[in-house]
Amino acid sequence: MNISIASFAFHGAVAAGTLDVFGYLEACRYRYHLNTADIWNGLLGSDVEVQLNEERLWKVRRAMDERDLVCVNYHADGCHPWDPSPEVRARHRELAYRHLKAAEILGAKTVRIDTGGSEREWSTEEFAFITEAFKEFAVYGGNAGFKIGPETHWGSTNFPDNMLKLHAAVDSPHYGILLHLGKDTWTSPADYDRALAPIAIHTHIDQKTCYGRLDDALQILIEAGYAGALGVEHHSGKNELAEVEAQIGLLRRAISHARLGAGDGYHGNPLLDPRHERAFN
Repeated sequence: MNISIASFAFHGAVAAGTLDVFGYLEACRYRYHLNTADIWNGLLGSDVEVQLNEERLWKVRRAMDERDLVCVNYHADGCHPWDPSPEVRARHRELAYRHLKAAEILGAKTVRIDTGGSEREWSTEEFAFITEAFKEFAVYGGNAGFKIGPETHWGSTNFPDNMLKLHAAVDSPHYGILLHLGKDTWTSPADYDRALAPIAIHTHIDQKTCYGRLDDALQILIEAGYAGALGVEHHSGKNELAEVEAQIGLLRRAISHARLGAGDGYHGNPLLDPRHERAFN
């Protein structure tokens, strides 16, 4: 399984002006030794016109190619289809297509755009509007070579029954979800992951999951046949380079556990006299 770093993990450094998209790509390749990029639109600039400037996007694409990085996910904030205001909905739809073009330029394999809708369930109007939008986005994605869907992220998308209902309604091979693992809005974090892993096309693995239940979460993904990247995400906004490195280390360890089994203590040194073994126990 490929590991990626959701670039929102460095939002503190981005806000402080100490990291930009090119520094992020350099870190992915040469600090963390990855072959993936996982680009949040906020990494591309604070202004949408900077983010979506096609000349600059092609520079980012060339920088990825020079480092042999593949964009496994492009996640775009601020263009979710549903909003109570018709004017905002129209503006978001136009912006969403500009982000889809950006994802195409970057060679993204998956794209995350949120749905909108802040209640426990979508209204009939909201659901119909969101479904139609993602059907259109999925057609674009199929033609451009990527899969698209929302994240289990905020509002209505935090609940598995909503996400499963939307997945069935969109009904496209180019549609899936970005599964933010281990949410506590269901019967348990494990049940949450188990319900949604079969429709996941990308993942976010936060610090809580990395330090609390990573082996179990990874096993759920494996049993579901998940084939996407494992996207490390950090949220504190502090000490991000080191915190991300720690999470990647834990994830690499969990992948090894899944392949070879976890260690279960000291088994002795065959080169030592057995009489001395108790010194190690």
